[in-house]
Amino acid sequence: MVLFSLVATHADIDLETVAQLSNGSSELASTALRGSPVVSGAVVLATCNRYEIYGETANGADVEAARSALVSRISELSGLNEQLVSRSFNTHAGPDVTRHLFAVSAGLDSAVVGEREIAGQVRRALITAQQEGTASPGLVRLFQAASKTAKDVGAQTALGSRGLSIVSVALDLATDLSDNPDWSTKKVVIFGTGAYAGATMSLLRERGCSDISVYSSSGRAETFVATRGGTALDADSLPGAVAAADVMIGCSGSDNRVEAEDLARVRTNSGKPLIAIDLALTHDFDPAVGELDGVELLTLESVRLAAPQEQAESLSQASAIVSGAATAFESERESRSVDSAIVALRRHTMNVLDSEMEKVRARHGCTAAAEEVEFALRRMVKQLLHIPTVRARELASDGRQEDYVAALEALYGIQVEQPQAAPAAECPVDHQQLRSESA
Repeated sequence: MVLFSLVATHADIDLETVAQLSNGSSELASTALRGSPVVSGAVVLATCNRYEIYGETANGADVEAARSALVSRISELSGLNEQLVSRSFNTHAGPDVTRHLFAVSAGLDSAVVGEREIAGQVRRALITAQQEGTASPGLVRLFQAASKTAKDVGAQTALGSRGLSIVSVALDLATDLSDNPDWSTKKVVIFGTGAYAGATMSLLRERGCSDISVYSSSGRAETFVATRGGTALDADSLPGAVAAADVMIGCSGSDNRVEAEDLARVRTNSGKPLIAIDLALTHDFDPAVGELDGVELLTLESVRLAAPQEQAESLSQASAIVSGAATAFESERESRSVDSAIVALRRHTMNVLDSEMEKVRARHGCTAAAEEVEFALRRMVKQLLHIPTVRARELASDGRQEDYVAALEALYGIQVEQPQAAPAAECPVDHQQLRSESA
């Protein structure tokens, strides 16, 4: 089986295009598996600054067909031209897939290097794929190893102790723009109740902010504040809270964005400045909000440009951990890839032995002599299989497992069957409800 990935990130294209590409991302994996026989597994990682699809195929020859099928489906879901979609994605295959995902999970490929949120997003991407039955065994192992690598980087380098995140950098920017840097005096309105909203709430608390209101277009604000504190807003109380706010933070990415003209009307008599922080990839706030008098608009692009550069030593340590983990994973994966060939050789040999023993028993019966013959033959077969098994592992570690498979076919006529991905399980989770919880 061969792993591949399609990668569109802030490093190569603008965030607006990333947002457009990811429209319909929740449907991509399941429809890709149904629509393309060459795609045996898929996991989708969609965050505020990246859209990545990880897949698995039976062999390297199928990667291009799998890519074409995914590009076509992304075009249908997003409404973007298929040529534009194709140009927006870089394609990785083999060991490059592992190295990239491990670096992403460790925060080394983020707009804020070392950010801690991406590791959780990688874990949730795998959980979602498992719930929907689209995660093949190879992809499960890949994502689990990526999560372990992220933990190792966090525990063994200064990147973990810094605790940087997109939210923390955004709040630092807001502090710098404020006349009064004391967060305990500020009134804050948060839009959304998803993971970013939770992280934002925690960081605001750490900075001493206690006057926090939360609005959710899906009506989940009451549940959200019940465990985190704060005041739940509804459509009636939202305008008054926004009028009195010092800071409003968008974390939902819902279709109900705050328009500039509505904000201007609500704050007509406010008389104080407002900082609007838009952390939603699809924009919670109309970009024209930043042109209003007394309003400063911070976006993901602002955060990316302001993100501090980590110390070279920490980055070097983290990169070494990622590189070592990726190499170890690939070595284990290549070794495992010949397991089916080893099993096939052993099955072929034992079948020959069993056939011969049937002849012995037919001629001499189940006597002590026949048992001794069988014992001796089985010990001999075990010894004969030892060196071919060792060589299989050695060739796999050198990336030459296909040579071994070809040799078995040429010498013994053994056809090695590739392991099939586990069938998709019926999932009891209401995914529509899960998607609505991010609003």
